[in-house]
Amino acid sequence: MAANLSGPPAAAHPMPPGWPARIRALAAGRLTPVAPRAAATVVLLRDGESAGRPQAYLLRRRTSMAFAAGMCAYPGGGVDPRDAEQAPAWAGPSPQEWAARLGVDRATAQAVVCAAVRETFEEAGVLLAGPDAHTMAPERDWSAERAALEAHEISFAEFCRAHALVLRSDLLGGWARWITPAFEERRYDTWFFVAALPPGQRAAREVGEADRVAWLSPTEAVQGYAEGRYGMLPPTVSVLRELQPYGTAAQALEAADRRILTPVLGQAEVMGDRMTIRWSGYEELTIDGDYPEEGPPADDPQ
Repeated sequence: MAANLSGPPAAAHPMPPGWPARIRALAAGRLTPVAPRAAATVVLLRDGESAGRPQAYLLRRRTSMAFAAGMCAYPGGGVDPRDAEQAPAWAGPSPQEWAARLGVDRATAQAVVCAAVRETFEEAGVLLAGPDAHTMAPERDWSAERAALEAHEISFAEFCRAHALVLRSDLLGGWARWITPAFEERRYDTWFFVAALPPGQRAAREVGEADRVAWLSPTEAVQGYAEGRYGMLPPTVSVLRELQPYGTAAQALEAADRRILTPVLGQAEVMGDRMTIRWSGYEELTIDGDYPEEGPPADDPQ
């Protein structure tokens, strides 16, 4: 399915076009950073047809999307405030245990885990829940329920109660936490999880926010990124690189328990026309070059 995400080779853009002006405005005190919104995303994994090559479910966001348009990403999105207030039936590590794991308070942890399960269901059609703590929900057409959740007509807790489902937090493994740089227009404080595709479930081949989907091994995806065939934001490609050593989905989930979820935040430096962006611990992502100022300052209405 690799071809499903492929397009013509992307032009080499070491820095997105809008970044230099915003970075310069932030450095000059003309730009107030937007508060990041809590979010969650899930790397769905399945064991590939060839041994030692698990695959990750990737979707290519439509070019009309306000954030990360045209980029390959994992199912995910922002938390629903109701998820912090309304707890569904729960199996696996409790919200309090997840709070300690994620480094947040109990309500935020509950909302983040709910967002991870809900967004995976909405975008990929994979439901990490079941009638009890040991079984999975039966396969059926959930399209109406997915649409209602996406439209915020019901909360995830209400959905679970209506169908007597238990959220299976034991199926998630915390992998990383990335915060969008301060100069971005839309910012997210995103927790990355890994999960194995449950037996008997199939991921959606058509997704409303995506124009293409594919199952790719981390190595295939990283190679496609390096060749300019797949556009990815720094967290997406970094997680894929980190998953390359694992031969099965189970191995990746086991490794998740040992991961330290220290927030990763890109920092920009400006010295004249030269700009450098670094992500601590991820030197391979460093962007460095000359970006002369063009036209009026970023906050000049002319």
